Amino acid sequence: MSVTSSLTLGHLDTPQHQAAAAAVLRVLEAHDLEVERVAAADRDALVRQAEDGRIDLLATAWLPDLDADLAQRLVDRGRMEALGGVLYRPFLVWAVPAALDLPGLHAIADLLRPEIAARLDRTIVLPRRLAPHAARVAAAYNIEAAGYRLDVLDDEAAYAHAEAALDAGRAAVLPLWQPHALAHGGRLRALADPQGVLGGPQEARLLLRAGLRATLDPDLLDELDELTLGNPVVSALEHAMRRDGMSADQAAEAWQRGRLTPRA
Repeated sequence: MSVTSSLTLGHLDTPQHQAAAAAVLRVLEAHDLEVERVAAADRDALVRQAEDGRIDLLATAWLPDLDADLAQRLVDRGRMEALGGVLYRPFLVWAVPAALDLPGLHAIADLLRPEIAARLDRTIVLPRRLAPHAARVAAAYNIEAAGYRLDVLDDEAAYAHAEAALDAGRAAVLPLWQPHALAHGGRLRALADPQGVLGGPQEARLLLRAGLRATLDPDLLDELDELTLGNPVVSALEHAMRRDGMSADQAAEAWQRGRLTPRA
């Protein structure tokens, strides 16, 4: 049996995915693998590269729902297999600053209450990749009836808006993925979603190119299957990158050495 000594690690080119991939990279390099990284601009590009066999390990797919198309093209068609471990559990949330003192605001439906709407910024800024999900939430809760509107920006501009809103303590509604850098330190308070429009938590899984398992060290496979980061760790990694100026590799090393403390 030939033994693989190098592989290609693919991920989306966003701080969140860079952070998780860097943590996975630490494990791979500890097993003396030479790793080439491929960062894709979007999920379609990531899938195409995996379909072409240019990605050996993909970090990560959000299963079963948010990356259902990715799974159908790669896993269902036998190009890749999902490893057993769950790195973290991403989910969608509509949140407000935790410091916002607004009695009676507990759920998305409360946004319609006149005394609450009057105190909130009714322009809800969100990243472009959340637009379809946010539109469903807005329709389900009919928030436009209370004067709210959705303002879709590029991801980084939306992040900058949310960061500024939190830093200034503004009364803003913030649709976000979790884990997220802005969740580090308990700065956000999630609003309940009694209608379940946002969906439930997903599983962030590693995908391995089909046929590669037999060429990898079983101890490495076991470690990848058991690798768990958790949402607070991913939030802390991204926070270290965005607020402390670390690279993804520096943040992952700090976490591995116990110098990066996850906080809920």
